Amino acid sequence: MKKGEDLLSLQEAMQLNRRDVRDIYKQYANPGLATMMGLINFDKKFVRAQGVSVWDDQGNEYLDFLGGYGALNFGHNHLQIVEAVQQAGELPNLLQASLGTLYAALAYNLAQITPGELCRTFFGNSGAEAVEGALKLARAATKKTRIIHCEGSFHGKTFGALSVTGKSKYQDPFKPLLPGCEAVPFGDPNALEAKLRNRDVAAFIIEPIQGEGGVHIPEEGYLRQVRDLCTRYETLLIFDEIQTGFARTGTTFACQWDTVEPDIMCLGKSLGGGVMPISAFTTTEGIWDRAFGGMEKCALHTSTFGGNARACAAGIASIEVMINENLAEQTRGKGAYLLQGLRELQEKYPALIKEVRGRGLLIGIEFNQVSGGFLNKVTGGKLNKFAEEYLAALVAGELMNRYQIITAYTLNNPNVIRFEPPLIVTREQLDTLLHALEDIFKKHSSIWSLVLSSGKNLMMK
Repeated sequence: MKKGEDLLSLQEAMQLNRRDVRDIYKQYANPGLATMMGLINFDKKFVRAQGVSVWDDQGNEYLDFLGGYGALNFGHNHLQIVEAVQQAGELPNLLQASLGTLYAALAYNLAQITPGELCRTFFGNSGAEAVEGALKLARAATKKTRIIHCEGSFHGKTFGALSVTGKSKYQDPFKPLLPGCEAVPFGDPNALEAKLRNRDVAAFIIEPIQGEGGVHIPEEGYLRQVRDLCTRYETLLIFDEIQTGFARTGTTFACQWDTVEPDIMCLGKSLGGGVMPISAFTTTEGIWDRAFGGMEKCALHTSTFGGNARACAAGIASIEVMINENLAEQTRGKGAYLLQGLRELQEKYPALIKEVRGRGLLIGIEFNQVSGGFLNKVTGGKLNKFAEEYLAALVAGELMNRYQIITAYTLNNPNVIRFEPPLIVTREQLDTLLHALEDIFKKHSSIWSLVLSSGKNLMMK
């Protein structure tokens, strides 16, 4: 298609076939991404979704064990959440000359389920936007500028969020980033204390479990030490629960495993039930008032689409579903079952699997790395480099293309494959995943076998 040609109607767009979508994507969207997805056959056209299942245009059913990176805790197109959005359909969706009725109701409901004294909420559209708002809140409330974050963290790719994301691959092309942002190792309270001693740090931002970092769970007691240090040195503690919130780890929020209360919490993903984009940062009355209190400061941070009626309707329904279906308790049981099955596979295939980590239904498998070898020398080191960057993607490709199970690797650690299904997943569906993985590992008893069979064509490109 060229400029000046007829526009595509919605009906025409929905009728585009797989090749059409790929070609248009390459021409008008992101050519590199289209090529990469095509290489591992991740450019299928999916036409329907419900619960844990999605269907392609050939009628094949797939199990979604990726779950929108944690945005689909309640499954695809949950009927109650879809109906809630429809019920709000006649309300003015955007009307800045008014206080939003559903905005107020969702803020109230969040105050009932969030830890401690969190009670003041601002709604945005994406997780990264929630992080941006939390960082601004911390600086405005404390009148300090330094922000400490963790190595291996992932908080988003907008400018401020990227500045506190611990992956140089995503940061380097955009430097210099936001000044005053410094990293410490995840799980190291001594390194954190060294940064806080001068009492000039506005906030420490941390994920209670590092999802994109490779599903890393801190040692017991670490988050309580973090809380004590932040209190002692007058630094605000920000928990990023965008991926771990809303029952994903077996409690409403992951910080509740350690009974730790943050000063600011970032929320997103499943807050919208996988139906509407909505995010939030929430804080205490005192912190909010220091930053945004009174008429002079109340409009320092705003969002045109943040907290629109339909998005808030989805949020209200999502919380209701989580509580009424007792998803936190369900997740604890299902997560323990899946972890046990994966660790049994680790015992059977130690040459392939380095470690299994997770809590609830946020679980990762880290694979062993290849090293040396004749073929690696012949390819000028390409084989090792390929395995390092794409090994988990190869397993994900096998699961997708041979077993019709959707998953992916973690963004900051491509050697870890993640399993993050909707929390409504059944034991039978968990067994389907376990059987598929065992079949893959039986066929490929070593890393070399897996790389050579799945990636021999790709690594030469």
